[in-house]
Amino acid sequence: MTTVPDLLPRHGTAILLRRLSVADLAAFQAYRTDAELGRYQGWSAMSDADAWTFLDEMNKAPLFRPGQWAQIAIAEPQTSALLGDIGLYLAPDAREAEIGFTLARHAQGRGLGTAAVREALQLIFLSTAVERVNGITDARNHASIALLERVGMRKIEERTVEFRGEVCVELVYVLKRHEG
Repeated sequence: MTTVPDLLPRHGTAILLRRLSVADLAAFQAYRTDAELGRYQGWSAMSDADAWTFLDEMNKAPLFRPGQWAQIAIAEPQTSALLGDIGLYLAPDAREAEIGFTLARHAQGRGLGTAAVREALQLIFLSTAVERVNGITDARNHASIALLERVGMRKIEERTVEFRGEVCVELVYVLKRHEG
């Protein structure tokens, strides 16, 4: 089984993908407690103690374990300062993956999210036999839609769902192995 230490750190264009660490707690909490940033995310803000435990677990978590999510850090390449994180999920049959991403506000608008997602997609295709990667976003999340399209993903589905007690439209994007 491939694990995070075998695949990370990974240097990309203007970013570094690495394991999350308990040393990231302050930076992690700074963006993960931002209600507007978390508006369309599947995660919720958590206490410092819970965040510390989560960061410690993700530091050791195997990457690409079927049926499991793993979070990795998007970091500044020179200082390794945390800028955001990427969630990677491998389906139970290991034929599909899903990607999700969060970038701190101060790091947005500079192409860092796009660079990080491109690098993560390469990591998925190089490290697994996944045939396609999905990205799912709320139809109101225009920045996420634009990023998914910039990395070459194409919309394949719109579906009405209930999210946090609110009816909304989710857009499903996909990138197939031969397209990546």
